[in-house]
Amino acid sequence: MAIQFTKMSGSGNDFIIIDNRVPVLDDGKKLDFVRRVCDRKMSIGADGVIFVENSDKADIKWDFYNEDGSSAEMCGNGGRCVARYAVEKNIVPAKMTLETLAGIIGAEVNGAIVKVKLTAPENLKQDIALALNGTEYQVDSLNTGVPHAIIYSDNVENVNVKETGHGIRFHDAFAPAGTNVDFVEKVGDRALKIRTYERGVEDETLACGTGVVASALLSYYKNMVQPPVEVETRGGDILKVDFEATNGDAGKSTVVYLEGPTRIAFEGTLAEY
Repeated sequence: MAIQFTKMSGSGNDFIIIDNRVPVLDDGKKLDFVRRVCDRKMSIGADGVIFVENSDKADIKWDFYNEDGSSAEMCGNGGRCVARYAVEKNIVPAKMTLETLAGIIGAEVNGAIVKVKLTAPENLKQDIALALNGTEYQVDSLNTGVPHAIIYSDNVENVNVKETGHGIRFHDAFAPAGTNVDFVEKVGDRALKIRTYERGVEDETLACGTGVVASALLSYYKNMVQPPVEVETRGGDILKVDFEATNGDAGKSTVVYLEGPTRIAFEGTLAEY
């Protein structure tokens, strides 16, 4: 069966999006399908696949998979891309709600620029001491829909993201689920630079929306920056994070926004996968 798809990018974080409101793929076949179509040499290639589905709680629902076939509760850039997709396809209005495994999020589409209101972050932990390959790291962590560990750096360009990220991602401190890992550099009072090792992709990605949010919130909590915070991703795009902290506590912020550009790369039909 031929499957229609749209390939989109949120600041270099790329996704295959498929309208599955009228099912084109059974749930039992999704995992194998995702692994095959995310292969950049044998198929389309992507960091993940998003199936747009019907919801009885929100305007639409997504079923999101990382490229290794694992399911993810939340993806900030994926949320921005699927919101624009749904507007472009006349599925929803420009202001909408989206059901995810992490909860209901809101989104507003203004052309290529998409702003999402994310679920409240949780599980704030600071100054976690971790030993890895003979090196001691001080790590902060926060769940912004998915778990993130933050390591602050004077120069993120000098970081071995894949090696160190892999070690922290699978560290016993974050077992059994593991964590995404973000390396963060302050470049201004309202500006950060970030590189991310993404769980499920198992490599550095050009952007990670939930990681951008976690870096902004945790940096604010350490009095490094003030909102709104502009975060430069590895892909070069600037994502803006704005938030209102409850009682000054960024780890319990109830209103968090992520805003930035999206791109429609191409559309097509999968004849084989």
